[in-house]
Amino acid sequence: MKLVTVLMLVALPLYCYAGSGCSVLEKAVEDTINPNLSKDEYVASLQEFIDGEDTAKAAREFKQCFLSQSNETLDNFRVMMQSIYNSPQCALY
Repeated sequence: MKLVTVLMLVALPLYCYAGSGCSVLEKAVEDTINPNLSKDEYVASLQEFIDGEDTAKAAREFKQCFLSQSNETLDNFRVMMQSIYNSPQCALY
């Protein structure tokens, strides 16, 4: 399960790097940290990256990790992601 989660997270940046821009990655991250989005809605939003029930289960478990966090932690994570998006390394893409 952990391997599936890692592979899913690796696939999203590669998908963005392939020329689609970063909107897909940004939406996936925002859906991940959105406390108002249920696990099933999260899986539905990532459906194009999920190829089976094992991957869907891993995505639900991953989402649960974020649902268990406080709003302050989620806000801090959001700030961190914006810092990464705005970093000089990402500015090239």
